[in-house]
Amino acid sequence: MNLADCSSHSATARLLHFGSPGAIYLRRFVGSLHVGRCGSNPTHVKTLRLRSNPPKTLTVTAAMASEAEVAASAKIIDGKMVAKEIRDEITTEVSRMKDAIGVVPGLAVMLIGERKDSATYVRNKKKACESVGINSFEVRLPEDSAETEVLKFISDFNDDPAVHGILVQLPLPKHMNEQNILNAVSIEKDVDGFHPLNIGRLAMRGREPSFVPCTPKGCIELLHRYGFQIKGKKAVVIGRSNIVGMPAALLLQREDATVTIVHSRTQNPEQIVKEADIVISAVGQPDMVRGTWLKPGAVVIDVGINPVEVRRLPLVFFIFHDQARKVVSAITPVPGGVGPMTIAMLLSNTLSSAKRIHNFQ
Repeated sequence: MNLADCSSHSATARLLHFGSPGAIYLRRFVGSLHVGRCGSNPTHVKTLRLRSNPPKTLTVTAAMASEAEVAASAKIIDGKMVAKEIRDEITTEVSRMKDAIGVVPGLAVMLIGERKDSATYVRNKKKACESVGINSFEVRLPEDSAETEVLKFISDFNDDPAVHGILVQLPLPKHMNEQNILNAVSIEKDVDGFHPLNIGRLAMRGREPSFVPCTPKGCIELLHRYGFQIKGKKAVVIGRSNIVGMPAALLLQREDATVTIVHSRTQNPEQIVKEADIVISAVGQPDMVRGTWLKPGAVVIDVGINPVEVRRLPLVFFIFHDQARKVVSAITPVPGGVGPMTIAMLLSNTLSSAKRIHNFQ
């Protein structure tokens, strides 16, 4: 609490006491009292008129936490920090591989169309490659490109020894068959993990996929690096998409969790989620999961990052965070949670591919 007397004379016995959140008690203040955050915009400073004789003006600037901030006790799972640790590890391995056998891992990314969000993702992936020493190859095609043209580029990358990973940025234009294009990527270079053989192996006990989809892999890596136990825990995955929900459930099952998937046709989803020790939320409905849905002490991974123009917000949370943080023991922020981990896992998959292709340990 910072107190600043704006009058020409000092006031005696100033006391500002905080009771319950939102309640402020003032004693022995006189004049005009201004209460606000330190460094806040002046428009956020409130003035309280107090009786005085003679009048005295006293300005009080307080570093005041909101009610949600006061009550929050959940540990923040810092995906940005963990992703940096992983990138540092990858940088070391890329350098070691280059020095030992003269090979630098290479990632090819294909962007079809003019979607701004897709272009941003591709640009971020290119920067991430450069930051760890991985070579990046980029192909940009117009929205009206023929599917055969895309397949020809994929075929060339499949045969290129300098390329160890191929990523086709989704979504594709509507006139293209997504399944045909993803299936054309060599399973040995499918660093996105979307090839049906990779997904099939992920679903089978005793079989190992060449690659695991990056976002679900990042979710599990966060749980591991923070030391949260998965084995024997009840886990709920909200959403059943091929990209996140379904592979996330398969990964949790591989970790010996008891897994339930909640989706749009699930009855009593609140009751099911409330039993979970671990919640991974990847459903396309903003603020769907409220604090009342969550088990006290649960660990929550919020995958959601979507633009919502109606709300005029750049990002939305699939979890209602202000409520959730009062209940759970740990939660990922948005942004800065799963997003950085997705790109880190893409780099990790590309490095693993190069090592496997060149028999490098």
